[in-house]
Amino acid sequence: MTTNLSDAVELLGVPDLHLVETAPPELTDAQRAAMNRRWEEMTAANPTLFDGPVVVCTKVEWKDPGTMVLSWCRATYRLLVLRLDPDHAVPAPSLFASVAQPTTDGRLLVGRMAALTVGSGRWQLPGGTIEPPTGDAGLVADALARHAARELAEEIGLDVPHRDLELWAVTRGNWGNIGLHFRAPARPADTLRDDYAALASSEIGQGRIPELDGIDFIRSEADIASLGGPTADFLPVLAALHSGADAAGRTGSGR
Repeated sequence: MTTNLSDAVELLGVPDLHLVETAPPELTDAQRAAMNRRWEEMTAANPTLFDGPVVVCTKVEWKDPGTMVLSWCRATYRLLVLRLDPDHAVPAPSLFASVAQPTTDGRLLVGRMAALTVGSGRWQLPGGTIEPPTGDAGLVADALARHAARELAEEIGLDVPHRDLELWAVTRGNWGNIGLHFRAPARPADTLRDDYAALASSEIGQGRIPELDGIDFIRSEADIASLGGPTADFLPVLAALHSGADAAGRTGSGR
């Protein structure tokens, strides 16, 4: 059952996912010009932005109450900025993965995006936008878990085998973005702090800026206000799910 926990975000349970590749949206000359103009403006303000490959959702439908068919296409990040244009916007929901990393004392790890990232100052779970597979390979569920595990290693410094991650929740939020949220085995908070500190020190020592400039731990949605700063739209929903405030969402599957 779909559970509406806020005006912005739907919690879609844990459906059986079927992934189908489709053609990218066809842009008019005006849309392409607007997209390139906006991308140039963004990169002028933040030269670290990279127009890398990204998966865009083209359609979400339900084969049956427990089976979501998610159609996707290959694109690059500049297509996503076209959503901001009031005259030439096209639907381009992104597909992203995150990892809910619980602690052994019942809290949930959250990280704050560094200043030079697209989500500067935003608190969220470790994760990022899904990249398309190379060549003609299709996008499969195993690849989504691998991506989530890689994000956890790159942002927190914690290596978790992708097979130890279970799909915990699927959300649909701003712009129709689809979030695939995996859950990792619980670990002591001190261990997680040490892993992150070692990663951050290594990155800085090599002249790089860590993607997260800090981490913290929350126990429920009520703790989010104490973080300070903006949060990802899905964070309150998942914090409530973590704390057990939405038992139906925890066990629900499908639409």
